[in-house]
Amino acid sequence: MHDFKTTQWSVVLSARRESDVAHDTDWREALESLCRQYWYPLYAYLRRKGYRPEDAQDLTQGFFASLIEKDYLQAVDPQRGRFRWFMMDAIGKFASKWQAAEKAQKRGGDRKILSIDFDTGEARYAREPVDAWTPERLFDREWALRLLTQALDLLRDDFKQQGKLRHFDLLKAYMSADSRPPSYAQTAGELGLSLTAVKVAIHRVRERYRETIRRLVADTLDPSESLDDEIDQLLAAL
Repeated sequence: MHDFKTTQWSVVLSARRESDVAHDTDWREALESLCRQYWYPLYAYLRRKGYRPEDAQDLTQGFFASLIEKDYLQAVDPQRGRFRWFMMDAIGKFASKWQAAEKAQKRGGDRKILSIDFDTGEARYAREPVDAWTPERLFDREWALRLLTQALDLLRDDFKQQGKLRHFDLLKAYMSADSRPPSYAQTAGELGLSLTAVKVAIHRVRERYRETIRRLVADTLDPSESLDDEIDQLLAAL
């Protein structure tokens, strides 16, 4: 089974500052996992709040720097709500306290602890829906999209390890309701399989995709929380 490296509670808890230098590598990797998972949803949240691109960049970078420098993750408690809610609430409070005089310190310049591709982020934000979506709804949507992308990446890695990357590249078209996949016969011809074998392969990869999504979502929850409810929220966010 694939080792799911997602922003899960175990990763969140391991991202808390460790006094033992021997844990520094694991701690850094956990923080980078948090950054990869959440930087764009948080950035889009701030942009939708009305912050200019350069200010949203400063705030996002400064927020993650503060998570590290001030160890805000010590306040995280799995029993007090979902982690993405903690992150959205925390950056909202961070932004509300942000002052113009502090910008030189918050800017990426000397506090660029984690690498974030803000140019790509702003280009992506320009393609966001231009309707009346709230910052909170946009944040949830981007969190959901990131999770679906992560599920696809994990499946792709598994197929690659099995030497079947070509299979994945052709079968993934059947996993999205928005895509227009080729006919079963065309894919069967591409893979050198029978029509029945292709249908079975498509069914199996869809099942694996759904199971991967459920595993990723479950890893973001406290055991007392409902997985089905969270899946429903993910679908609603999309």
